[in-house]
Amino acid sequence: MITTPPRSLRFLFIALAGLSLLLGIWIGVARLGFSLPLPSPLMISLHGPLMAIGFLLTLIGLERAATTNHCWFYGVPVLSILSMLSLLTDLPSAIAAVLAAGAGLLLTGFFVELYKRQAEEHFIFLALSAAVLACGNLLWITETTLHRIVPWWAGFLILMIAGERLELTRLRSPKSWVRNSFRLAVIILIAGLVTSPWEFRLGVRIAGAGMIAMALWLLRYDLAWQSIRQPGLPRFMAAGLIAGYFWLAVGGVFWIWFARFFGAGPLYDAMLHVVFLGFVFSMIFAHAPIILPSITQLALPFHQLFYLHAGLLHLSLLLRVAGDLALVPGGQSWGGILNALAIVIFLSNNIRAVVSRS
Repeated sequence: MITTPPRSLRFLFIALAGLSLLLGIWIGVARLGFSLPLPSPLMISLHGPLMAIGFLLTLIGLERAATTNHCWFYGVPVLSILSMLSLLTDLPSAIAAVLAAGAGLLLTGFFVELYKRQAEEHFIFLALSAAVLACGNLLWITETTLHRIVPWWAGFLILMIAGERLELTRLRSPKSWVRNSFRLAVIILIAGLVTSPWEFRLGVRIAGAGMIAMALWLLRYDLAWQSIRQPGLPRFMAAGLIAGYFWLAVGGVFWIWFARFFGAGPLYDAMLHVVFLGFVFSMIFAHAPIILPSITQLALPFHQLFYLHAGLLHLSLLLRVAGDLALVPGGQSWGGILNALAIVIFLSNNIRAVVSRS
């Protein structure tokens, strides 16, 4: 039996993922028009890859690897970090894409291995999510314009989170038609992604329909509605989940309605951030008190202050999206600044909680 790497290595991975997050935030604020120094003007295009690959993929890979006792599973965060470093050292983007594609393929193999050990359906959907990531990054190798890769990164995260929530619904023993409706939502989302390389706008619209279907399924069948009746951490997590599901539905509507703007401009800003901030980061905020202790083996007690960063995230995103839709640059800019502040407060509150318990 192969043992896991020492805990100090996990902290190194977390530190590098955190560095990618902070750099992504810095570049994101610069993209909003604020005058921030950058080592190279070319770094302005790295906001998306740093957030999706450098931070989110590293965090997901690390969290999954921490649940096993096999070193090779840590190849996912290693490859995602190397992908990030290749971008920051100004190597050709194809190198970063190859490394990120390798991480996606390895993550797919990870879930296939878990399915072999325990033949549960949610592992199939988790494997599909990782395969979506790998396919998107393979397209990135061909130097396709980056906005055509973004739907694949979004699809990976949506399917990953939905697959993990599906796992919990086993407690209810859902009827076959409930599971079939989940499968249909997955099929629609993947069909949109597969269509996008040939008919991009049509693919975006189909994927948006899949997002709406997935959001409605989660809003109807997720266990969050039971947890929100409980005080403390369960209520905080449930509130974050439910808010995230609403943002996912809004994202689906935007992807359908504004598909022709998917590439640049304020509407594109709204289409991306309702998904990546409203949905994905809401999931991160909600699950951090569980995920981070599983990786670090450090207690992260819940505190009422957590509602500060969660509330600020959603209120600032409302301001940002309103500015995007009304074509008011100030709303987008200051909403984006407050988005960044919400994430910084999130990091601060979590560090404070760990230190206070220690």
